[in-house]
Amino acid sequence: MTEKIWSWLLIIPSIILGILVVELGSRVFLPPGPAHSVDMLRHGVVFFDGSDTIFRNQGDIFTYVPHSEMRNVTGFFSDSDFKVEYDAQTICGRAYIHGMPVGIISNNGPITVKGATKAGQFMQLCDQADIPLVFLMNTTGFMVGSESEQGGIVKHGSKMVQAVANVRVPRITVVIGASFGAGNYGMSGRGFRPDFIFAWPNARTAVMGGEQAAKVLSIVTRDKWIKEGKEVTAEVEQQWAAMESSVIKQFDRDSHPLAGTARLYDDGLIDPRDTRRVLAYTLSICREARSRPVKSNSFGVARF
Repeated sequence: MTEKIWSWLLIIPSIILGILVVELGSRVFLPPGPAHSVDMLRHGVVFFDGSDTIFRNQGDIFTYVPHSEMRNVTGFFSDSDFKVEYDAQTICGRAYIHGMPVGIISNNGPITVKGATKAGQFMQLCDQADIPLVFLMNTTGFMVGSESEQGGIVKHGSKMVQAVANVRVPRITVVIGASFGAGNYGMSGRGFRPDFIFAWPNARTAVMGGEQAAKVLSIVTRDKWIKEGKEVTAEVEQQWAAMESSVIKQFDRDSHPLAGTARLYDDGLIDPRDTRRVLAYTLSICREARSRPVKSNSFGVARF
């Protein structure tokens, strides 16, 4: 009980700070945080292995951790994580980027039933408080399986997508890893017209991962082959292995970040070390756009 009381007392300053920032707006200045660990990266060494996002720097391996990445990107991450014990797969919390309050949504795996509900409510609260949303996308999509379907993943996932489509605050998306399946929609992908969307050089955008697609296709082909009563020989196994390899190569080629940005899936690739600066710049653009309404005119343009 004592630990809970102390945790509540530690949260109070961040709540007061959040109220001040919302009420006073740009008159409150929060200095940028210290240099983040992403600064340790070198060009051309960030890669994606299809199962997790890993940062490799001269032999040292840094595994992707959503909470630390939020602090790295923003420089200041509030301790008031939203429903941290309700769902650990979807991370939500308030932060400040160069003094500007934001609500951040990130992923620690697929979006579950609870994660979709949690994210949808968090977006609704940010919309009511007029706090811009930043999506750090790294998800394999919505959770599949009989347990998720019986738990209502379609119903609760649609609530998350509905929140993305209807919030009135600015939305900025950064694809920092996987962007697979319907998770692209739930995390404010290009189809839902975010104000800005960027990608890291290790980003991957596809229906699913290449290995998963190859495995599904192989299972379907094998089951059909056996039902037809055909013999599974070594030659047939080699053909299936070649098919899997071909599918993986095709998915890797089509989901490459350069292929995605060429198709305008994002507004451009950015250096991970510039993420905080890019977010601060785009947030200031969104704030300026909302404070400076365009005045229409009805007169024609004279020709000279």
